[in-house]
Amino acid sequence: MKNILVLCTGNSCRSQIAHGFLASMTAGKALVYSAGVETHGVNPKAIATMKEIGINISHHTSNNITEYFGIDFDYVITVCDNAKERCPYFPTKAVKLHYNFPDPAKAIGTEDEINEQFRAVRSLIKDYCEKFVEEYINQ
Repeated sequence: MKNILVLCTGNSCRSQIAHGFLASMTAGKALVYSAGVETHGVNPKAIATMKEIGINISHHTSNNITEYFGIDFDYVITVCDNAKERCPYFPTKAVKLHYNFPDPAKAIGTEDEINEQFRAVRSLIKDYCEKFVEEYINQ
């Protein structure tokens, strides 16, 4: 069983979406955690955007990276540049991966335009997660 950590700034949107996808895609093969260098709470739009495609992340919590110092991760995926730069050092043999996804929480416009930006980021994260699982988990 692999341990995967998805890390973002506030553990509210991008890391939560990736956590949902990875947990769904790796069921039985990995334990997935998500955290932030800060905690901002899980964004309701992230929850709604995932619910649209049948993935429930409403039970997720916003966690700080320091809560997971005792876990031996196999993979640490940072999903924003800020988290990559601010991530405190913690001893791990983990493979570190990075992809800077746009932050849908910063979307502006009408409600429909904001929802579309969340969907677009969700799609980018889904594609990334599928490739990650194929390359690192299902090998």
